[in-house]
Amino acid sequence: MALPKKLKNMNLFNDGVSYVGQSKSVTLPKLARKMEQFRGGGMDGPVKVDLGHSDDGIQLEWTLGGLDLTALRQYGEVSASGVLLRWAGAYQRDDDGTVSAVEVVVRGRHEEIDMGDAESGEDTEHKFTTTCSYYKLTIDGNVEVEIDLLNFIFNVNGEDLLAAHRSALGI
Repeated sequence: MALPKKLKNMNLFNDGVSYVGQSKSVTLPKLARKMEQFRGGGMDGPVKVDLGHSDDGIQLEWTLGGLDLTALRQYGEVSASGVLLRWAGAYQRDDDGTVSAVEVVVRGRHEEIDMGDAESGEDTEHKFTTTCSYYKLTIDGNVEVEIDLLNFIFNVNGEDLLAAHRSALGI
């Protein structure tokens, strides 16, 4: 019997600046595809056709304790890939102590900054929503998923799923 790997520790970096001790929570991006039902003649039922990545996009939500000028000064970034965030997590199995290094790297820009409640003598938190044009998930050194929306790249476990499309388009 094996126990699941559980997140034991994490850290968030913003353009290389560590948020150790400040990063309270991170909601990692949801990976979703846009699917549309298709039912043609001779089919007994519909099949969902894959039309690419979801229209909801890729978003990273994160919360910091206190006030952070680095992220505030990035608000209004004009480049769709102007902000680099890296989340590092240590997942551990409690049956054998094995630790897996998980890393998520995104590039994008801040869509929303929620400054939260300001109350004297109380805890302060700022919540950020970063919409992303680039996403990479690495587990124990292996790139599992890489999505680069601006450069038409989609890799899963080392397989370039858009190579034939780029070739067909001459790019």
